Amino acid sequence: MEDILHGKMNIKRLLIIGAGGFGRELLRWVLDLPLLERGWEVGGFLDDNLSALDGYDVGFGIEGCLLSYIPQQNDLFLCAIGDPVRKLEICREYKERDAKFIKFIHPTAILGRDCTLGEGCILCPGAIVTSDVHLGNFVTMNVYSVVGHDAIVADGCTLSPHADVNGCASIGEGVFLGSHAVVLPGATIGDYAIVGAGSVVLKKVKAGATVMGVPAKQIAGF
Repeated sequence: MEDILHGKMNIKRLLIIGAGGFGRELLRWVLDLPLLERGWEVGGFLDDNLSALDGYDVGFGIEGCLLSYIPQQNDLFLCAIGDPVRKLEICREYKERDAKFIKFIHPTAILGRDCTLGEGCILCPGAIVTSDVHLGNFVTMNVYSVVGHDAIVADGCTLSPHADVNGCASIGEGVFLGSHAVVLPGATIGDYAIVGAGSVVLKKVKAGATVMGVPAKQIAGF
């Protein structure tokens, strides 16, 4: 009994940063992992909107505000903030506080050979990372998004559902790809660019630009 209690006291707990829609989705997906496989329990959410979960029966509460929370020794974190700029700001602030981020790969996601995933990466149901891919820290691949062979996706990027990054493409830091966005083979996207839903990037997107359409054309940014 003493050993059981000792283990219980030292079990890791996962806190999800962001209690919005994606945070609630992420909660359900992390619970798809059997407890014995994951080695941690869900502790709840962190969010500045303490009413974010009102009206939702999620079974967990908000444990504190984002930037006032002090990570504890047994805490582990995943970030469910979709906006790459805000995501990187929060995650880097937490890293300065010695927070420990885990990688989450849903059981239905596919991770190919010789791929590297940075800390805090999230692969949602049906996401596919094929072969020799590099994902930086805090990359989010939402449902059924795909990154093809030899592609590079830098820190903080968010791939919305069904986004498709083809082979040898290069995605800069903090890029947002909307739902069903397509990046063709060998194309490059500069840091903090936004590719609108359903758009197709043929060759290059400038850093900080917002592009939309088929083919994708710049509609905002520098």
